[in-house]
Amino acid sequence: MRRLRFGILTLLLVAFAHPLHAQVPDAAKFAPIKARMQQFVDDGDLSGAVTVVGTKSGVLHFEAVGQRDIESKSAMTKNAVFKIASMTKPITAMAIMILQDEGKLSVEDPVEKHLPEFKGQWLVAAKEKDSITLKNPSRVITLRDLLTHTSGLPSSYPGGFADVYAKRNRTLAETTLMISQQPLQFEPGTKWAYCNAGIDTLGRIVEVVSGETFEGFLQQRLFSHLKMNDTRFYPIDNQMKRLASLYNKVDGKLVPVKGSILEAPAEAKHPVPAGGLYSTGADLAKLYRMMLNKGEFDGKRYLSEKAVEQMTKVQTGVIETGFVPGMSYGFGFAVVREPKGVTEMLSPGTYGHGGAFGTQGWIDPTQDLFCILLIQRQGLQNGDASPMRKELQALAVAAIKN
Repeated sequence: MRRLRFGILTLLLVAFAHPLHAQVPDAAKFAPIKARMQQFVDDGDLSGAVTVVGTKSGVLHFEAVGQRDIESKSAMTKNAVFKIASMTKPITAMAIMILQDEGKLSVEDPVEKHLPEFKGQWLVAAKEKDSITLKNPSRVITLRDLLTHTSGLPSSYPGGFADVYAKRNRTLAETTLMISQQPLQFEPGTKWAYCNAGIDTLGRIVEVVSGETFEGFLQQRLFSHLKMNDTRFYPIDNQMKRLASLYNKVDGKLVPVKGSILEAPAEAKHPVPAGGLYSTGADLAKLYRMMLNKGEFDGKRYLSEKAVEQMTKVQTGVIETGFVPGMSYGFGFAVVREPKGVTEMLSPGTYGHGGAFGTQGWIDPTQDLFCILLIQRQGLQNGDASPMRKELQALAVAAIKN
């Protein structure tokens, strides 16, 4: 009997000492997340949602609620594919940091070092009714400026969103050449202005420095090894069949958004480094676990610890940034400087990004926590400040603290 008791005690000690023991999900703790997301569906705010919560060691919560497509009555599933839009931006930044780790570039490099078309840029000195005065900027723009949205490049393109992102009939090289000919709107490094054009320029730099297409580089260096098999710029048929439909709320009712806004044109030439990726909850969980593990996942290193630190610390000083109070910017990631409002339950130093259709992904290293919200909604007043995001984060933090 004494030997039996000793054996049971030993097994218990080993079980509680094992590093994965804390990752065994307690379903009851995380049940309120599914219930709250279902309430958003029942209230007509969402067609459906996929939520994932986890730590560097594993996934603690992974649920789907509602419908992937209301018209066909297709249930939302955990493997549903979402257009994550600007959640692509930090992944583009990862590509730059991989090249820096390899000694092929530096975030302090002038953009013109890699893209000569940016030489001799002008700065808008004054605008009048029928004239614009230009002058030389005090310095050239750098990769750092592009990574932090402080370059002064115009936030959009000649012809607007539809011309570049919907048609995608120009290559990344052609689009970047067009960007380079636009005058800067402010002195580099002095202000923050969200800039899709700047992130697309980073994608072109990846192509020039690596000698690969931008999408090919990410596929080889990140997605293939992380087994992010559903993360693509150009989804294949099997993935399009799982694509969550996009809705807007009109007169209190969810209305499908028709057209090609969620679909890459068949002959697309532009991968959109600023916002073109499609992905799933399972794929993003692997990426975020890699970040929580300081650039390593399943024994393979993707980013150096230094690169992760650079990406996720405040790089914009006291410049006001972001779409909710208390934010700063790292390289590609928004960073919580002072938790308040929608971030009040998170720690200083939490980092992440949202997307145009309400998707959100945030990583809190202090609490060893990541939260992923996948929805497809237009018309949210501010996706970064959405009640869906706030509720997911609050319930996730409450679950890991109980």
